[in-house]
Amino acid sequence: MRLRSHAHLLESPLKHISTHPLLSLQWNRHPYSTTSESPRKEIAVLGGGITGLACAYYISKERPRDNITIYEAGPRLGGWMHSTHVEVPGGRVLFEHGPRTLRPGLNGLVTAHLIQELGLIPDVIFTPKTAASARNRYVYYPDHLVRMPPYESKIELARRLLEEPAFRGLIWGVFGEIFRPKRPADLTDESLGSFISRRVDPRVVNNLVSALMHGIYAGDVWQLSAKSLAPMHWYLEGKFGSTTRGLFDVNTTNKASGDNPGAPILRRDADMIKEMVREQLEPDFRKALRECSVYSFRNGIQELVEHLAESMRSNARISIKLNTTVMGLKLESKDQGGIKVREDSPSTKDVVVSTLFSKTLGNLCISDDGKTQLPALCKTHAVTVMVVNLYFTNPKLLPVEGFGYLIPQSVPFAQNPERALGVIFDSDAMKGQDTVDGTKITVMLGGHWWDGWGEYPSEEEGINMARSILARHLRITESPAVARANLHRDCIPQYTVGHDERMRIAHAQLKSAFGGRLQVVGSSYTGVGVNDCIRAARDIAKGLGENVWLLGEARTGLDHFLDNHSWVLPGGK
Repeated sequence: MRLRSHAHLLESPLKHISTHPLLSLQWNRHPYSTTSESPRKEIAVLGGGITGLACAYYISKERPRDNITIYEAGPRLGGWMHSTHVEVPGGRVLFEHGPRTLRPGLNGLVTAHLIQELGLIPDVIFTPKTAASARNRYVYYPDHLVRMPPYESKIELARRLLEEPAFRGLIWGVFGEIFRPKRPADLTDESLGSFISRRVDPRVVNNLVSALMHGIYAGDVWQLSAKSLAPMHWYLEGKFGSTTRGLFDVNTTNKASGDNPGAPILRRDADMIKEMVREQLEPDFRKALRECSVYSFRNGIQELVEHLAESMRSNARISIKLNTTVMGLKLESKDQGGIKVREDSPSTKDVVVSTLFSKTLGNLCISDDGKTQLPALCKTHAVTVMVVNLYFTNPKLLPVEGFGYLIPQSVPFAQNPERALGVIFDSDAMKGQDTVDGTKITVMLGGHWWDGWGEYPSEEEGINMARSILARHLRITESPAVARANLHRDCIPQYTVGHDERMRIAHAQLKSAFGGRLQVVGSSYTGVGVNDCIRAARDIAKGLGENVWLLGEARTGLDHFLDNHSWVLPGGK
């Protein structure tokens, strides 16, 4: 099994798809959104994080005459994206308290175009693929750092795969995947851990894949959905009996027909790529994206939030209400009324777009009998993570150069009693944000390990836990010059087994209860990364541009779950 990167789509997206008749959506060309005769609508966006800001931005492009109100319960915009400058001896350093970098790739196409539209390109800083932090990524198992491939030579690769305990089961598991039996026909979903155990080897799950899931979802690989998190591999096994055989057959067929080889792609992704081909990136920016591993901004990832917010504030049709908690949503009339938004100053909106955590939204939509109208959304679970930032004046504390390391579930408790998820070497991972040398490290604690906890560590306790991890794993015992710990409650929704089916049920419940006037988008549904959220915001804005709630088509933001993952093979077949 191999996870394929879509970064190559930045080179020439047209060569990966054909002029398929279904690939026909067009960006910002909905006549209803621009006609002066269309009635002005009131649109609410719940949540002022990156998804909410991107939603308002893209909706304002699709429907420039309409009024948009952003409701944010907290005192600041940006949600989990939060960068702060901290004064330290000799200068200042940047701490990222949530997401810290962006990655080129499929959904990253939308983010890249957004950055260009906002005039942010001069502030972008890149970590090239040749940098140590791009080449050196580690897992910790069972009591030492293990560098992940690729390596400098095939001999080194063979030696590491044969000798390193973390890689046990990988070689024969991958080569033997093609001979494994196909899943039962009645199996509609399973955990990612179960899926890879069936196709490869459970040791690979425990030692490697569980670490990856700690880094992305802070989640339990034995609970997360294979169909949702590895949809292409799930599809290939179902169609060809094996993911390896499926990729081989697809590439062989396309070579024979003269098409470029490649992996299957979701139809909605193919649609998006074809649209974005018309919006060219600046050549130098495009080249830099092709050559980088990750990128961010000189003043932190919050620059993206700030520029979006500036764009909102300069638009007279957009208003932002901070420190405003929405306490309820109720449809006034299915035929012609809007949605009543309950807060300190209640108002009625023609359509509401929620970027809130799905369980939070479900608890806002209460029927007259006191029950939620959206029970499927209330079933989504989210994990809590503590992010601990530490700065040391000594610039040579780290034993290795690299991006950092993740901790798999198979690490013995004695090696990880603090229940850490991973450690990021910030001073290596993203250079050019600090004015002083030193060593900057972020330790991530909690996630699924803290499920069921009634109380969480205090800031002081979290810092002490992070220092214990660094002392045990990296032999770093110096006291940090500055340390900060931030607890993010319910920050990462978990796409557990059955996520797709729950979203189909949620679509039906949204359609029935609100008739298309309440739509949902964000990390609870189609991806937890920044790129995922920006892409989803753009998608939902396009639907609003089509004015579907007036045309009688009750969209919900979850409509694409109904197609059960519609795939396009390379060449558009």
